[in-house]
Amino acid sequence: MTDLEDRLERFETLTAECELITKLATDSTKREFYLKLAEQYRQLALDMRQAIATKTAATKTAA
Repeated sequence: MTDLEDRLERFETLTAECELITKLATDSTKREFYLKLAEQYRQLALDMRQAIATKTAATKTAA
């Protein structure tokens, strides 16, 4: 597994953890905080998927 794939997996894990905390939080402020944090991790995961796809495409083109 590459470094980019490791980071993608970590961002996906953090997204899932934040979503779980959002569901379990009884305090609306904390719920909102973890909801926003999950959205940020989700975006980072999406960016990482795009970076992996770009790197893969570049590697195939170069070969």
